[in-house]
Amino acid sequence: MRAVVTVIGKDTVGILHKVSGICAEYNANVIEVTQSVLQDMFAMIMLVDISALSKDFSELVDRMNSLGSQLGLSIHTMHEDIFNSMHNI
Repeated sequence: MRAVVTVIGKDTVGILHKVSGICAEYNANVIEVTQSVLQDMFAMIMLVDISALSKDFSELVDRMNSLGSQLGLSIHTMHEDIFNSMHNI
């Protein structure tokens, strides 16, 4: 099972470190990362393996939302199946 994590907001030092740190804390293995900085805007998409999570997926989602609030970022974490359903017509 996999999940997609998207992060968008003002660029600051350590965003990737903080998001991937939460993934490590929950035993979510980061498979792939793409990020871009356009002027002062940061955008990142992560694909993470959630098959061996140490806690419930909803707790990971809540933790990422909390981090986004703390940093003034939009962080969305969703199961890959939901992501694919939303982007297939």
